[in-house]
Amino acid sequence: MSSLDPFAPRAVYERFRRSDRVQHAVMVISFLVLTVTGLPQKYIYLNNHYLDDLIDLMGGLETVRLVHRWAATVLMLVTVYHLLAATHRVLVRRVSLSMLPRYQDVVDGLQAVRYNLGLARERPRTDRYTWEEKVEYWSLIWGTVVMIVTGFMLWNPVATARFLPGQWIPAAQVVHGGEALLAILAVLVWHFYSVHLRQFNRSMFTGRMTEHEMEHEHPLELQRIKGGRARPVVEPQVLARRQKIFLPVAGVVAVLLLAAIFWFVTFEQTAIDTVR
Repeated sequence: MSSLDPFAPRAVYERFRRSDRVQHAVMVISFLVLTVTGLPQKYIYLNNHYLDDLIDLMGGLETVRLVHRWAATVLMLVTVYHLLAATHRVLVRRVSLSMLPRYQDVVDGLQAVRYNLGLARERPRTDRYTWEEKVEYWSLIWGTVVMIVTGFMLWNPVATARFLPGQWIPAAQVVHGGEALLAILAVLVWHFYSVHLRQFNRSMFTGRMTEHEMEHEHPLELQRIKGGRARPVVEPQVLARRQKIFLPVAGVVAVLLLAAIFWFVTFEQTAIDTVR
């Protein structure tokens, strides 16, 4: 049957595993909850009746703060899981560090700008991850770290004031709110346009991409797959040996990180109750 036959089944390639899609879904939900509960708190000083009505609709300020903290806890938990899962892929399955920035990403970014301005004939040919995806990913990592650090300072102001000058707490509030607003705008303007408007990318929902989509978005990865140079194949015995070393260490790290999160959310209660 000819490959040009419109009734022929289209070739599809695995893009994301189920665990990746679950992480993404949990991240999206926690991010949306943090947005809905965080923005009214950021702009509560405006005395806007719409914000007041929104807070009342969600059960009042105390409920909004509590839900915001629960969503933040979920975000920290999924971050820990992502860290361990990424480490497992690199150390056990020997997957290449394709998300690390490279000089070629700078070249691709400049060519993409030139293409969008009509100064280049074609878009940059990208591999597993495009330069835009890397910018988004590392912005997410950096933003999460900033939000966790400043969130701890706002969640535990008394403890923060024991080690840092009191001015750091309002400064943390400004940074926390500013980074949150930046993240929301980046998702709405950049991510939403790139993934949903420019060309609707369903791979994070289905886990797969068609050959046509791969040729358009990740032609170099498609070339490697067709050339038999995709993900490395690990012998079962080698995989089992690596797992035997990795799992105990990862278990200890996971326990320590979970203990740190528990310490984070139970350190003090002074920021929970509003003075009436």
